Amino acid sequence: MTDLLQQDVEDGLSEKKSIEEVLAGAELAPAQSLWTTEASGSVQLRMDELCPEQSITVHQMFTNTVQKYGKLTALASKRGNKWEKVTFLEYYHLRRMTAKGFLKLVLERFHSVAILGFNSAEWFIAAVGAVFAGGIMAGIYTTNSPDACLYVANDSRANVIVVENQKQLDKILEVKDKLPHLKAIVQYSGSLKEKLPNLYSWEEFMGLGLEVSDQELDEVICSQKANQCCVLIYTSGTTGSPKGVMLSHDNITWTAHHAISGQLPSTHIAAQIYDLWTGIQWGEQVSFAQPDALKGSLVDTLREATPTAHMGVPRVWEKIMEKIKEGISQCGYMKRKLVTWAMSVSLEANQRLTKSHSSLLLRTDPTLCLGRKRTSFQGNCGKVVPGCQYKLVNVDGDGIGEVCFWGRNVFMGFLNMEDKTKEALDEDGWLRSGDLGRVDEDGFLYITGRIKELIITAGGENIPPLPIEDAVKQELPIISNAMLIGDKRKFLSILLTLKCTNNPETTEPTDILSLEAVEFCQRLGSQSTKVSDIIGGKDKLVYQSIEEGIARVNSKATSNAQRIQKWIILGKDFSIVGGELGPTMKLRRPAVLQIYHSEIESFYRE
Repeated sequence: MTDLLQQDVEDGLSEKKSIEEVLAGAELAPAQSLWTTEASGSVQLRMDELCPEQSITVHQMFTNTVQKYGKLTALASKRGNKWEKVTFLEYYHLRRMTAKGFLKLVLERFHSVAILGFNSAEWFIAAVGAVFAGGIMAGIYTTNSPDACLYVANDSRANVIVVENQKQLDKILEVKDKLPHLKAIVQYSGSLKEKLPNLYSWEEFMGLGLEVSDQELDEVICSQKANQCCVLIYTSGTTGSPKGVMLSHDNITWTAHHAISGQLPSTHIAAQIYDLWTGIQWGEQVSFAQPDALKGSLVDTLREATPTAHMGVPRVWEKIMEKIKEGISQCGYMKRKLVTWAMSVSLEANQRLTKSHSSLLLRTDPTLCLGRKRTSFQGNCGKVVPGCQYKLVNVDGDGIGEVCFWGRNVFMGFLNMEDKTKEALDEDGWLRSGDLGRVDEDGFLYITGRIKELIITAGGENIPPLPIEDAVKQELPIISNAMLIGDKRKFLSILLTLKCTNNPETTEPTDILSLEAVEFCQRLGSQSTKVSDIIGGKDKLVYQSIEEGIARVNSKATSNAQRIQKWIILGKDFSIVGGELGPTMKLRRPAVLQIYHSEIESFYRE
């Protein structure tokens, strides 16, 4: 271990007893405010007497880990039929080599390294290497169009763009002439189809680091401060242009210290905290899924990797459940009954637990809040950990208000967007989450909806759509997606899609019903096997069943205004390719309103 590395370890492990001592001992960049919109800016830290841990940089966190867990496996990747593993010590040296490569390519301070690819060891190594080199890492969703890639790369002043393969490279080549700060492109998977100026394979790129000295890199690392930006997370743009969420070293290291591990695209903040940063903080092994995970390989990967923790958006869990149900349906009668019984017993056991020591992430648009989970009351977000605070503002008669947060997990600001930053943060630095929530008598927080999604009917009643949409899907297992309509309208209506299979190559929804949907039809006495067999009122049995299911949902409505009056089954399920879902599978409500404008207007014609 080098002298510098040893010193970093000792500095990172030193204990402080008060905020004053912490601030006195921390080498922070001068800051006048709790927020900034400049990439090179710095912020004051939101420290709390209950949680005054010393602020550290990403590099300091990593060196702490190398000392504690250096020989343990950090990353596991499947190449062909074999799992390849990397220890934390190897991981650290790979990141230093990557950082040297970026310095050789003249990565400028506070300019970005944009990464466009599926989760992989190279993605992680490039991400932290960019931070070590004094840059800012910025992920780009693999589903982004060339123009969307251009937006992120240009906004973050990308000096280097790291791409996974030829497909992603083509997007960048299409727009590279519009990127004035771009100096080089690196492809980390597959061979280069043609040699172009300033285009490097992963092997060529890693070789560049040999020309940069340890001293040069160490000087850059030592110049970094915990209250400076090191990560940019771009929102998926479901309600407008993507916003660059600026995260400091302290945002990352403090939150990682209070989090546990999971699985999402690494472009997403929840995935980065769970997988990348928490993995470093706690010496966890991260096993990477294959690029075709949602096409069917995820279940096999989970079986081989046997993770102790796994996180994903709801669609991931739905895919797993579909695979389980498909497997159960092919079993004999006794085995099918046994598996179903075992699943029910497991569910009951989990619901009987009165306490859990795991942590739960509550996602807001720009950042994360951590809390403790109590599984005996499903649906709550838990209690915030020491160092975080929350409050409800504009509380209505039902005790529901906007959830606001304060703590060291709160982001620095939106890059180059002062107005949006001031909208998100009040004058005292509280983050307006945009989430609606309530708190029970024991202090547990429940999220009831999003302010932006709130439907305000023509009669002035406020209706959160998500509980009604979820109720419809729970009543009707054949329904894949449901979107409630009714803003400024006289009554509520709803768009419905049916569960179907997806094209394994394009991920587009097909006309073929899923196994679960077919079984739903068979229970009704219907012979339908395709979406086209049902829509337009062709299958009266299915239509009658849906009508009855919606009637059951309506019977639980708290007012007439919350009853669904009209509905339609669309000819195709929602998808990322179709534009109805964002890159994290979140419903893009404004886009759906545009795509299905004529269907919606037909509900309200006199």
